[in-house]
This record gives sequence, C-alpha cells and structure tokens, in this order.
Amino acid sequence: MDTKKEKTGWFARLKNGLSKSRINLIGIFSGGVVDDEFMEELEFQLISSDVGVETSAKIISQLKDQIKLKGLKTQDEVKTALRDVIEERLKICEKAPDLETHHPTVWMMCGVNGAGKTTSIGKLAKFFANERKTVLLAAGDTFRAAAREQLEIWGDRNQIEVIAQEKGDPASVAFDAITSGKRRGTDVVMVDTAGRLPTQTNLMNELSRIKRVQGKAMEGAPHEVILVLDGTNGQNALMQAKSFDDVAGLTGLIITKLDGTAKGGVLLALADMRKEPLPIYFIGVGEKIDDLQPFNARQFANALVGLEE
Repeated sequence: MDTKKEKTGWFARLKNGLSKSRINLIGIFSGGVVDDEFMEELEFQLISSDVGVETSAKIISQLKDQIKLKGLKTQDEVKTALRDVIEERLKICEKAPDLETHHPTVWMMCGVNGAGKTTSIGKLAKFFANERKTVLLAAGDTFRAAAREQLEIWGDRNQIEVIAQEKGDPASVAFDAITSGKRRGTDVVMVDTAGRLPTQTNLMNELSRIKRVQGKAMEGAPHEVILVLDGTNGQNALMQAKSFDDVAGLTGLIITKLDGTAKGGVLLALADMRKEPLPIYFIGVGEKIDDLQPFNARQFANALVGLEE
C-alpha cells in the first residue's frame, strides 16, 4: 500500500469535511491589512465555526501576541500563525490509546442516538485488528435489536466475536464479555451501550451502573470510557460531553461525521472543556471502514485553515 497516497487521500477527505469552516475562515484572508477590523472579523468567523465565544477570544489573544512578538505584517503570515495556535491548543488532545497496560483493555462506548457509536465500534475493531490486537465486542445496547444486529454484521466483517443476549441486562452482557476476554487473553474488549440523551436521568444513571459492573468483572475496568460525538452538533456536542463526563467520568472522545456539514471548530471548544483535557483518540470523515483515523492536531489545523500538510 502506498502510505503517502493513503495519507493524501485522508487529508483531502478531512479538508473537504471541514469545508464549511474553512471557506468562512479563508474568505477573510483576502490579502488586506492586519488591523483591528480584520482581527474582529476573524474572531467572529471562529465563533461561527463552533469554536465558542470564550475559546475564540483566547485564540485571538494568543494570535495578537504572536503578531506582536514576531512582527507579522501580512495576512498570509497571520494565517500560518493561526494554524500554529490551533495546533498548539489541540496538541494536548492528541494521544494514542494505551492497549498494552491491561489485558484485556476494556473500552466502554457511550453517546446519544445517531452519533455513530455502533458504526465507530466496528471501525475501531478493524483498526485494532490491523494493529494485530485481538478484539471482543459486547452488544450492550439491548434496547435496540437493530444495534445488536449492526454490531454482529461488523463482527462478521472483521471476523470478531460478538457477545450478545437477545433480551437481557446490558450490564450482564458487559460482565460476560469481560470475563470471557480475561479467560481468552483478548487484547481489547469494547462494550457498546444504548444511545441516551443527557436529559434522560434514568438511562444516565444506568450508564453508571454498567460501568460499576465492569469493575466487578475486572478490577479497574473499564479502562477507557469513550464518548462518541456527532461533529455536526456543534456546541450541543460540548454540552453532551460535559453531561456524560459528570455521570460516567470520560477518558476520551471520538468525533464522527466531519464530512461536509460539520463546522469543526467544536474540537477547540472540547479541548478547552476542562482543566485536564480529554484525549481525542479518533475522528471520522465518512462511512467507509477506513474513514475513522487517529486524531492528528497538525493535520486538523492545516485542514481547518486551508494550508497543505
């Protein structure tokens, strides 16, 4: 496989996915002067790209410091500096998942309906298999028969076993899968959970219970509590992340659907969400099995402002 060609193809899809933000941002870099009016317009476009008011203000403040420190004069210079500021702010979220410390490593996957959670699990299973890791899937979304069937299809595609119960308790499914994973020496166990809104108190409380039961199956499990977020949800995604973090204690994020309608800036807001930033492990730009890739801050920053790799 031509790795360079593969990377180029992924970057092109990422740039296309962030086009809504990029067109707005690039549009103000018209070659004019770098003055207060230009900086105000840039801040407005950042806010419009779902970066959020507070984070946009911080970015503009950093950018002004760079302009003064480096004596930047042209808008092209400012554009490159903006890329660097965005990269710096996102770099703290760039982290490879640890698959070596625990055997198995248990990932609990959560999110709202429609975020692409079950599909992401299938894509992750393929990614981990390519890394030569053995994987076991737990169909913990017992509310939707379609979710179990969807996971079993992904399992068949990747030749990965799925632990499922036709009717039953999601915590019991998770317990069985982790116990089985320990017995077999599996590298990764991924536990699907039912989609739920942060406002659904009973379901959110159930998520806490599912998490506790995993700890009974294996001390310290789940080792990762991953929230799958739909990138098209903008600032709503930020509110979801805060709610799920409060209930389940998130350890990482996956951002999906950055493929044409997402504005992308929400990743910067998410990086700013809490004192200890959440890793963004993967981002997705499409429906294909390889359209979920590890998050790369430099690549994302380049795509967002319209610069090449």
